[in-house]
Amino acid sequence: MAPPAPVAAAAAGDGQVQGGRQQGGFGQSIGGIIRMAVIWYFASKFFSSPSKKSSDPSQLSSNIFPKGEPLDMWFYITEHEKFNEFGSESALVWHETNIPYAVYGPESTRTLSMKYYPSEALKHNGTLYAHVFFARTGYPADPNDPEYLPLAAFGRTHAIVINLPKSKASKKKSLLGDSKDSDEDVKITEACFFFLPVVDNTQGDSEDNGPEEWVSYWKPNITVNLVDDFTRYPQNAVPPNVAPYLNVEPNSGNYFPTIYFNEFWLLRDKLIPINETVKELPLNLEVGPISMTKWQLFLQIDQSFQIHRSYGSMLEGEADELKRVFLEGNPYLLAITMAVSLLHSVFDFLAFKNDIQFWNKNKSMEGLSAKSVVVNFISQFIIFLYLLDNDTSWMILASSGVGCCIEFWKIGKAMHIEIDRSGKIPMLRFRDRESYSGNKTKEYDDIAMKYLTYVLLFLVVCSSIYSLKYEQHKSWYSWVLSSFTSCVYMFGFIMMCPQLFINYKLKSVAHLPWRQMTYKFLNTIIDDLFAFVIKMPMLHRLSVFRDDIIFLIYIYQRWVYPVDKKRVNEFGFSAEADQVTDQVIEQVTDGTEDTAVKPEEKKTN
Repeated sequence: MAPPAPVAAAAAGDGQVQGGRQQGGFGQSIGGIIRMAVIWYFASKFFSSPSKKSSDPSQLSSNIFPKGEPLDMWFYITEHEKFNEFGSESALVWHETNIPYAVYGPESTRTLSMKYYPSEALKHNGTLYAHVFFARTGYPADPNDPEYLPLAAFGRTHAIVINLPKSKASKKKSLLGDSKDSDEDVKITEACFFFLPVVDNTQGDSEDNGPEEWVSYWKPNITVNLVDDFTRYPQNAVPPNVAPYLNVEPNSGNYFPTIYFNEFWLLRDKLIPINETVKELPLNLEVGPISMTKWQLFLQIDQSFQIHRSYGSMLEGEADELKRVFLEGNPYLLAITMAVSLLHSVFDFLAFKNDIQFWNKNKSMEGLSAKSVVVNFISQFIIFLYLLDNDTSWMILASSGVGCCIEFWKIGKAMHIEIDRSGKIPMLRFRDRESYSGNKTKEYDDIAMKYLTYVLLFLVVCSSIYSLKYEQHKSWYSWVLSSFTSCVYMFGFIMMCPQLFINYKLKSVAHLPWRQMTYKFLNTIIDDLFAFVIKMPMLHRLSVFRDDIIFLIYIYQRWVYPVDKKRVNEFGFSAEADQVTDQVIEQVTDGTEDTAVKPEEKKTN
């Protein structure tokens, strides 16, 4: 079926990828998008080409209608984009009188709820349009009426039905051949992640080269806003964010009130698919004023969403989830989350900076788990391969790739990396550092990793068997990656257990990078806060709190184990050495002061 116009694409990404990055992605997007929208709005409002403005009133466009002017409204619904059926009673679904323009109050806001019965043409991918006309009270909106005045009436057309591409059947399949149950599980999982209506796509495998299928969706809510705008615009220098919506009268150069069909809060899951089984459709209509500031803010936020999607920093559907936070979230909790989210990026940067600084200056691996560094690199590399296999945006891939490089660089700081050229193919060989193998650290690390391997192996096997039986995968390679990635996401906190065991055996935590861990712990608290605000599955919400337990144990160990002032830290210094140095400096300073005072005493005597 050929794609009808206009078209608004709404493709959804992979569910597991979105679930894995949901808590962090939303936290960074909320503050960034709102700040960008507000900055763009005020920049366009105060810095929009002042040099081109003319002081000549004849070259300025002003609003034709004064504030408080009573208006009559006609709301028509037809299947044709061009409208001229003013005398049709079947097309007229709503009529209101004496609506004060740009006046805020109950008399200026009107609502209507009704049922619409679709025609057979509409059920088969047809079109439907809303035609809204306003006129001064007592004047008609029909141009064929003898009492019609061109400067007294204005209108606008808007599509009620939107055509979106139908989601193709997933390329994933059950590797064991039982596809019926797994298809239902996948659809339920995707609906849980994206909060969209479950669409049946099990009528055969889709072909990439086949024609794209389109589905008509009904908009149940139509909000008509008259913009409260009385700005006098230069006729040749209308701001670019206002020009597309300005309805200018060609003879006088003045403009009619702007009609804005407000769909900012119309979420994707509120749309109703239209097919042959639909008998009636709900339609909620509303007309009312909107301020210039609010109107421009809505436009700028939508524009910022489009920019984020074009750069790959936002997936399709995330914009609706951000709007859902404002619609369904607790306002007080949302305000706190908005304020704290501004600190999230700062803590991320500080944790990254101190992590690099710690490993760059670290001279001893005593008390540190070298095997945990290796396991962290393997986990990061598995996540990178998983994102690559699921066609993730380049921005997320780049971030994950940089993380892999940093983790590999840490291995070089924790161990000796040598290139073995004895064979036909050069191989990397890892050798423990003397500060790690020459004491009890390596022994404790081996013990902890030994038992941890048993636990992880059991969890990986159980998770892989469950995924193979109840989930779908593109190939056996995807199944292996998905199984390992699920274990990394679900049981990644276990990787920190060897360090806890080493701290317990050594009865010391002085060797840990506490500054970097403090920033990570603060970010974990922020993620916990987002777990209550963002709508997500319960299991994923519980997994957010997994790192809190480990960090609380770290804090308990720091309180239980006193600091050994004789111990040399990661920079090669100890607390007692610093105290001795300070005492020597004080003695030298006192000696110089005594020698300086004695000659003065002799002179006075």
